[in-house]
Amino acid sequence: MSIGTIAPIDTSSILKLRQQILARSNAIAPQPAAETPQFGTALTEALRSVNAIQDQASAATTAFETGQTHDLASVMIARQKASIAFEATLQARNRLIGAYKDVMNMPL
Repeated sequence: MSIGTIAPIDTSSILKLRQQILARSNAIAPQPAAETPQFGTALTEALRSVNAIQDQASAATTAFETGQTHDLASVMIARQKASIAFEATLQARNRLIGAYKDVMNMPL
């Protein structure tokens, strides 16, 4: 090949390479997420979950007190789960109130 001549371009290999690039791009592109729950809905579901955990702990305590079960360990575990869930809910509420106060105190 001499210095002034250009080799012919193989367009089929370029098109194949383009298709591969597009396929890889589509594979790694973020997929549209399923409908994201609204904040109020998520908060309501979280509170219902904490309430259910507390109801289970209360039922386990009542069953132990009335003699229906003698498994003190499971009762104590249920009570601890309820306590931790309530404490987490309380901390989340405190953070939300703090964020609300920060937003309300921002100058316009």
